[in-house]
Amino acid sequence: MAYVITAAHLDDAATLGPLHLRNWLENYPNADAGIDELWIREHRGSSAGTEGITQWREFIEVASQHPHLHFCRVVRSETEIVGYLRGHREESVTLGPMYLLDHAQGHGLGGQLMTEFLAWAGPAHIRLGVADYNAGAIRFYRRHGFEITGDRYLWRGRLPTLPMTREAPAGADLS
Repeated sequence: MAYVITAAHLDDAATLGPLHLRNWLENYPNADAGIDELWIREHRGSSAGTEGITQWREFIEVASQHPHLHFCRVVRSETEIVGYLRGHREESVTLGPMYLLDHAQGHGLGGQLMTEFLAWAGPAHIRLGVADYNAGAIRFYRRHGFEITGDRYLWRGRLPTLPMTREAPAGADLS
């Protein structure tokens, strides 16, 4: 199957909202943490509805108008969007969310998305949060220069999350 990474288009929002929820349902359930389908639907279910799709449309529109402040790429197969990476720049750069459907993993797409994101971010301090039980994601981010930099915290009072950062290269001009 052929994949291509492109900027997101406004009409992608109708797919990205439900895809966001699908990824949560596939990747975040964890009985030990009390993360089940009901909890996910309570905290992420709106992403698949009108509100979430509207938020995606707004982000895509802002990203197209201010590409130096907002990053949004999608991975397309021949028939569907199979992943995405979002980010934004404020005092530092925030990466997230980043997702690839299971069947799109293992093709180097995550690395390609990350390469594009890091080029966009430039020599900036980058931060993200990752579920502490998502060992594959933690390994992926470490391969790309991120380190766990703080204590685990509970997102929305339940999801055990690790903060990770990638420091700006030494001597980088951050102005």
